[in-house]
Amino acid sequence: MVKISFDMILNKKHPLYEEDLNYILSTKGLENIKNKSFLITGSTGMIGLCLIDALMLYNDKGANITIYAIGRNKEKARERLGEYYGNPLFHFIEQDVRNPLPSSIIVDYIIPFASNTHPLAYSKYPIETIEINVKGTEYALRKAIECKATLLYPSTVEVYGDARGEDVFTEDYTGQLNLSNSRACYTESKRVSEALCQSYIAQKGANVKIARLSRVFGPTMLMSDTKASSQFIQKALEGKDIILKSEGNQFFSYTYVSDVVSALLFMLVYCEIGVSYNIANDKCNSRLKDFALTCAKVANKKVCYDLPTETERKGYSVASKAIMSTDKLKELGWLGKYSFEEAVKRTVLILKE
Repeated sequence: MVKISFDMILNKKHPLYEEDLNYILSTKGLENIKNKSFLITGSTGMIGLCLIDALMLYNDKGANITIYAIGRNKEKARERLGEYYGNPLFHFIEQDVRNPLPSSIIVDYIIPFASNTHPLAYSKYPIETIEINVKGTEYALRKAIECKATLLYPSTVEVYGDARGEDVFTEDYTGQLNLSNSRACYTESKRVSEALCQSYIAQKGANVKIARLSRVFGPTMLMSDTKASSQFIQKALEGKDIILKSEGNQFFSYTYVSDVVSALLFMLVYCEIGVSYNIANDKCNSRLKDFALTCAKVANKKVCYDLPTETERKGYSVASKAIMSTDKLKELGWLGKYSFEEAVKRTVLILKE
């Protein structure tokens, strides 16, 4: 039987990836999370993996942070996190987040990353997508109340819906609803999850901070990721022409994964309870065709245009522009580090080797 790899063959000892992790550990205020404990669902995903790698490196420097990593696929967990098995500060728990979290675990911070976050998953499993987002958030909130923990909720740019002309999305924008397609399973369940967070704050006094993430890419991506940016990177790694499923004029905010993890840790220390903050990097705003062209340039290939299948189209965003304001985090002192071209090159170089 051929072994299926979930990983993009990530070499965690690659100098550029180690540089990324050390950059995360330079985040302002990080000393405040020493001797704390984290419960992280979706621990084998793009952001969860990078966060755990950074925290475990911090432990090598004496941080004494206990990590409970939740995942429903133990094979994926062993491949992505296996080097930490046996470390007394790391604990993997196999579990579906649609069930209550273990009552025996008491933690300081909870970050529920678990979610179907790419178009094919939205299209094929819309009911599961809703359940993971809403039930996963509910059980994380219940756990936060039980532990008196701070919950950092990873929301998304998708909650803003379609773009509103030439403006950028500020955190006070309430979005434009579109319930007429299957993609709504993701966008609306993330909106409901945010509402659930606010309800737990109002009714039960929960400590919740909300991070609205831009589109994220980086070397911790999974082979199964069907987002356009991930597909471009995979083609570059394979030495193939980049396939673009549209004219590519969509203009989006992107953020390199290590910048995202740095911003999340910054939020844990400095941001207010019950307030939403955009996580994006102005230096990574890009049109989809420019993302494709950058990947093609790195791979010395060209961009080809191809119409999507009906199944693929169902999962695609209809937004033509989704640029996020970064003013709130800037005012607190956080700025993204990596430019767009640099971040794409780092991703390809780390994974290629």
